[in-house]
Amino acid sequence: MSRRRAARAIDADVCVVGAGAGGAVVAAELAEGGASVVVLEQGPRHDADGFNARPLEMLARLYRDGGQTTTLGNPPIVLPLGRGIGGTTLVNSGTCFRTPSAVLERWRDELGLEALTDAALEPCFARVEQALSISEVTPELAGRNAAVARRGAEALGWSHGFLRRNARGCVGSGVCAFGCPTSAKQHVGITYVPRAQAAGAQVIAGADVRHVLVERGQARGVEARLAGGGRLEVRAPQVVVACGTIHTPLLLARSGLGRSSGQLGRNLALHPALGAVALMDELVDMAKGVPQSFYVDEFASEGIMFEGIAGPPSYAAMSLPLTGRRHADAMRDYRRLAQFGLMVSDRSRGSVRALAGRPLVRYDLVEEDVAAFRRGLARMEELFLAAGAREVYLPLPAGVRPEHARARDLKPMAFHPLGTARASARAADGVVDGDLRLHGVRGVHVADGSVVPSALGVNPQLTIMGLATRLAFGLLGRAVPQPAEPAPAPAPAA
Repeated sequence: MSRRRAARAIDADVCVVGAGAGGAVVAAELAEGGASVVVLEQGPRHDADGFNARPLEMLARLYRDGGQTTTLGNPPIVLPLGRGIGGTTLVNSGTCFRTPSAVLERWRDELGLEALTDAALEPCFARVEQALSISEVTPELAGRNAAVARRGAEALGWSHGFLRRNARGCVGSGVCAFGCPTSAKQHVGITYVPRAQAAGAQVIAGADVRHVLVERGQARGVEARLAGGGRLEVRAPQVVVACGTIHTPLLLARSGLGRSSGQLGRNLALHPALGAVALMDELVDMAKGVPQSFYVDEFASEGIMFEGIAGPPSYAAMSLPLTGRRHADAMRDYRRLAQFGLMVSDRSRGSVRALAGRPLVRYDLVEEDVAAFRRGLARMEELFLAAGAREVYLPLPAGVRPEHARARDLKPMAFHPLGTARASARAADGVVDGDLRLHGVRGVHVADGSVVPSALGVNPQLTIMGLATRLAFGLLGRAVPQPAEPAPAPAPAA
């Protein structure tokens, strides 16, 4: 008996690989539109009853490599990625920005993506906003950590506001990044995935897709290995790859797809970020309230965005940029600590390739981005001092001031990998076209952060979901309908 015949086989109209921000949305919209859909997710299903708010335990359970995926470069950058049904939407902070108009304009000018206009994407964004109950965080729910940043921004006259996020019935548990214990965060694992299943889609966890199958230029399905042993073949004339920015290029390359332009695995943008901590005179209790609830976009035109970050004592202990006795003294004052984050819309670009079957991520900060961090850290210190901070702890080596910081002095994290299978109208400049179809192959599409052509300057999950919505209705041959009820007005975007 041949190896292929020995595999279990399923027939479908569409096979979706990945159940994160892009894949779950495509699967639900297609299934509700009448298509037969199979979703294959490499990771497990997660039960919210097991979310215990202990960061170290939840990192090991909910994140790929325990949240320790790290880039190779100057400096190394930790890149936490979710794994399982819901993908990174399960562990992100829920922040939802529409794609900034200036970014869409740049994509049209530089990559010929003429159809991606504000007007064309408006119904896509509105549909997602309604599906995920996206609304602005209230000052009360934002908590005292946000109040510190707000006070500083108002004293300095800087543009600011409360973030919009996908939550319903949030009680401010303060552990969004470690699995919402009340299921208030409307991640795709509890919204779009159940919708897909209710409409008849099969969702199979623990399915590691090894190859996309193509014959004579036309998709015909995928081959996967199952966690419990054995193989699975899904036979489908349409395949949507949604493995995420780091793993989608590996699957495509392994399948011999997407390499003709030389762009596959390149153009990686990350939105590298740093966090600063301040010691206040007042009680802050940063773990109470929404961790990422407030933003300062005064310097967005320079590629610098400030957004709230916060967490319980164990998280603060890991992120506090101090050592020894100073660390111990600061942690004794944990209830008076405030924290805020700095994100850079990066000009640096990295790459992803396979090494011994695993992704090797190479990324070096260019001088322009290092300079942006210098300016951002100086302004972060200014923000905290204007809010009345007694002391500000910047994430720099002892004795190094922001204006003298070098790339090797920085210890960033990054949460928004984008661009490794970027969209372009021209096959020579990208991996997929403006409709997210793989150049040169019929029936293969990509729906995750890898298609987003550049850094956005804002959190990308709504962009990914909006593009996935557009793809799904394109495959159905229908216009994206307007929501039954108007979605709330979008938050200001950089």
